[in-house]
Amino acid sequence: MSLRVYAYANCDTCRQALKFLAAKKVAHEVIPIREQPPTIAELRTMLGHVGGDLRKLFNTAGQDYRALDMKTRLPKMKADEALTLLASNGNLVKRPFALTKTAGVVGFREEEWAKLIAGE
Repeated sequence: MSLRVYAYANCDTCRQALKFLAAKKVAHEVIPIREQPPTIAELRTMLGHVGGDLRKLFNTAGQDYRALDMKTRLPKMKADEALTLLASNGNLVKRPFALTKTAGVVGFREEEWAKLIAGE
């Protein structure tokens, strides 16, 4: 399995996810989400894994989300516009953001990550 995890070093949730992977001895690549956000292709793939709900890809608790008034703007945005915005600003992306070739999860819930690493 090729597991890519986009994370932010100062994020407690990201640290929990990475600790979980280390405990399970799962090989993974960590990518700094703020400096290198997921690509539009990766975001589009993840959008499919979250049932097409764009809001699930956004860090709705983040300062950038509030500063850009995304609560108001997002419902009016086309998917391509939202994905382009996410790909240009890693602070807007919900983290951790983890993708394999066949699955993906955003945020950290141990049961979801267990399924991800099991290849379900």
